[in-house]
Amino acid sequence: MTRATRPPAIEMRHISKRFGPTIANNDVTFVADWGEVHALIGENGAGKSTLMSILAGLYRPDSGAVAIDGQQVRFKSPRDAIGHGIGMVYQHFMLVEPFTVAENVLLGEQERGILLDTASVERDLTELSRKYGLDVDPKAPVWTLGVGEQQRVEILRLLHLGAKILVFDEPTAVLTPQESHALIRTLRGMAAEGFCIVFISHKLDEVIAVADRITVMRRGEVSGETTPSESDRRGLARMMVGRELAAFVEQPDVEPHEAVAPGAVMLELHGLRGVGDNGLPSLNGVDLDVRAGETVGVAGVAGNGQRELAETITGLRDSSSGRIVIGGKDMTGKGSAKIARAGVAHIPEDRLATGLIGGMDLSQNSILREYSQAPISSGPFLNGSAIARFTDGLIHGHDVKTPGRWAKVRTLSGGNQQKLLLGRELAGVPAVIVAVHPTRGVDVGATEAIHASLRDQRARGAATLLISEDLDELLALSDRIAVMYEGEIVGILPARGADPEQIGLLMAGVRTADSVPEASHG
Repeated sequence: MTRATRPPAIEMRHISKRFGPTIANNDVTFVADWGEVHALIGENGAGKSTLMSILAGLYRPDSGAVAIDGQQVRFKSPRDAIGHGIGMVYQHFMLVEPFTVAENVLLGEQERGILLDTASVERDLTELSRKYGLDVDPKAPVWTLGVGEQQRVEILRLLHLGAKILVFDEPTAVLTPQESHALIRTLRGMAAEGFCIVFISHKLDEVIAVADRITVMRRGEVSGETTPSESDRRGLARMMVGRELAAFVEQPDVEPHEAVAPGAVMLELHGLRGVGDNGLPSLNGVDLDVRAGETVGVAGVAGNGQRELAETITGLRDSSSGRIVIGGKDMTGKGSAKIARAGVAHIPEDRLATGLIGGMDLSQNSILREYSQAPISSGPFLNGSAIARFTDGLIHGHDVKTPGRWAKVRTLSGGNQQKLLLGRELAGVPAVIVAVHPTRGVDVGATEAIHASLRDQRARGAATLLISEDLDELLALSDRIAVMYEGEIVGILPARGADPEQIGLLMAGVRTADSVPEASHG
């Protein structure tokens, strides 16, 4: 059978799937061919993940049919899907860190029984690495690998299992720009070899760079199909949300705000050191300041001390040495409650683990910072009407989509959870904001709202430390960008005119003469 007459790699026709009263997929048809990269995009809650989970055997459709290479299939498990050559590379890797690369690959091969023939797997992985440009040492323990290398292990594991259809879920979210470019080259090369690649991403410039075709979903349905040559960022964003978005969301190279003279130093870090959860050094003498009316972005590959930096500043983690000065007062080791009362807002990395309580309703979550303050409380008693007014103000002021303040937070989409969290933290007019990945996992509509809130805070005079792995976001919102590598600030650059390639080199630990860290703004 020639390529021209070969059936599509994936045919998902008239797929519908409900979860209780929620319609996740409504009569969705998605077709992807061999030899192409097919991007699947849409807002959070648009139905992308449900559709791909059906393809990967995690869910069964309520109605509709799935065919792989012309053969109709009904998967009962992910093992059935991999048996038909379908593999999914998730954003969060599922690897056992003490094991070697080859041992991790063996974990997916139950038919081998108790005999672990690592030598043959190592040979196979070496050949696959060479063929597809996925350089990884099969004998290396996973814990010694960088994030980009771990992603290559996930890809090699699926290739070793015989996958010919690969689904990538936000694959560049944790990569440096250089690693992202390398991955895109790899995916294009695999498509040229005849693989079918499905690419899910919120980064529209990468979608345009890698895809042959693009399917857009909105509210559980397909809202359109296009190609990179027929569309651009603005058109794709409009298809995703059904309206125009702010220019700096659609095109990150647009200058986001007017340069202003920053005010007094509001956050000072002097020689900050600390250890991570594994007991090893995570902060190695961090010196940094943020002034009123200034946003300082922190760039870096995941695991280089960004999380520990945010938690130490906000009092959730103790430092081993160094000082934290907020508004001119030494707040080192004061604890999260005192630091919050000093005017520090915290948008944490994991909104449900640290910022919100999923089993509580919106009203209860809204007052977690203010529950002991008037008018929310009077002595030991909570004021129900004041709580209702405060919560409704957050809901309406930040466009939180919810049936009501009584709804459980866990029932909201990620974007609406994040908008509620952001509204609560900003309600107290904070002097300092520590925002960690504020738009991770949210769609372009929620991103627009969150960016607008942070820009408003900057204009108001707040000092913002913005930690993000999204360089577009950092370039759009920051005045300066500090790059972290192995717990150190290895470079600080003005955001205006910054070269993403130079930032990427710093993220990989390559220092340059024109990006020497500075102790202060000057």
